Amino acid sequence: MGLIGSIVGGGLSAAGAIFGGISASKAMKKAKRNVEAQRKKNQDWYDQRYNEDATQRADAQRILTQTEESIKQRNRAAAGSAAVMGGTDESVAAAKAANNEALADATAQIAANADARKDSIEATYLQNDNAYVEQLNAIEQGKAQAVSQAVQGVANAGASIAGAF
Repeated sequence: MGLIGSIVGGGLSAAGAIFGGISASKAMKKAKRNVEAQRKKNQDWYDQRYNEDATQRADAQRILTQTEESIKQRNRAAAGSAAVMGGTDESVAAAKAANNEALADATAQIAANADARKDSIEATYLQNDNAYVEQLNAIEQGKAQAVSQAVQGVANAGASIAGAF
């Protein structure tokens, strides 16, 4: 009965090692799919945010609209002052030029902020992507360990069966 018990025990040990390896492999495949899905979402987020037109964002549109309204008011005020006080067309033109420069400055500021925003988006994307790569590497290492443990379990079971003879 000792020989049969050793054989059965070794067979169960081998089956357990194989089953454990298969279960670990399935769990790691699922984890890998989840990380890859998150990595894809990160890429999609990056593609959308990095490539959007900064001047079309709501905050930029608000600044531009406010600046344009302010310019219109100042242009009307300059034209009204010139009419009442007898100003020249050149003074009105100079006021309009200064106001147009204010709009150009606002647009330039939006562009500068957009560059800083893109840098921030890129840094966030790279940080997240590196974390996903590390997770994928850890999964691959886990798979290798699970295979090694399954093989070791089978080898140990084989050795115990062989030792029974």
